[in-house]
Amino acid sequence: MNRVLGIDIGGSGMKAAEVDLSTGEVLTDRYRIETPRPATPKAMAKVVAQLTDHFDWNGQVGVGFPGVVQNGIVRTAANLHDSWVGVDGDAVFTKASGCDVAVINDADAAGLAEIEFGAGKGVPGVVILLTLGTGIGSAVFTDGKLVPNTEFGHLVIKGKIAEDRASSRAKEELGLSNKKWARELEDFLLELEKLFSPALFIVGGGISSQFDKFSRYLDDVTTPIVSAEHRNRAGIVGAAMAVLRFDPRGT
Repeated sequence: MNRVLGIDIGGSGMKAAEVDLSTGEVLTDRYRIETPRPATPKAMAKVVAQLTDHFDWNGQVGVGFPGVVQNGIVRTAANLHDSWVGVDGDAVFTKASGCDVAVINDADAAGLAEIEFGAGKGVPGVVILLTLGTGIGSAVFTDGKLVPNTEFGHLVIKGKIAEDRASSRAKEELGLSNKKWARELEDFLLELEKLFSPALFIVGGGISSQFDKFSRYLDDVTTPIVSAEHRNRAGIVGAAMAVLRFDPRGT
């Protein structure tokens, strides 16, 4: 059994669990520590060390990071600290934990989990996974191959940034009902549908547990829409998969 520790970094929390890479099964209870503020490399490296120590871990570690990551180098960190930009995330977390760490974009990680072990497995054509949380993460696959670091949450839809309208954070901050929020999400999905003609949308993030409450209002989207099978575990499972370097472009 190929066990890897997966760490999913979010805007509010950093979560870890052991994962079996042969099955995608989460083998332990998740352990969570709040994301430090300010979320600097030094502060977050300390948390990664605490997470590995909690599991008494000395093997491989995969980390899902909320930003563009190329060859382990962080290029954007919109919901963290600006000092992350240009930092070698692999090296920072490896030094802090004493483990071999590979970093990947968090939405790409969740997408890998769903393509390999979940709702996107075996689906031909373009599959788009969206993680709806503090922001909106996106992962795009063509016949199962990842196109990394797409960041569709920053698209401007009807004059507003998509994640300021259709993230779960926006739903809470704006006090939107499921129906009103679904209309915002629908505008976003329709734009992606127009641009990419996908075969499938997968909705992930914590709000995917309420999928039945809002999906029935997405009437105008013709592309099939499903909930992520791994739900809030997808980030951890996919983060663990980062150690396999699934993306042939090495990002």
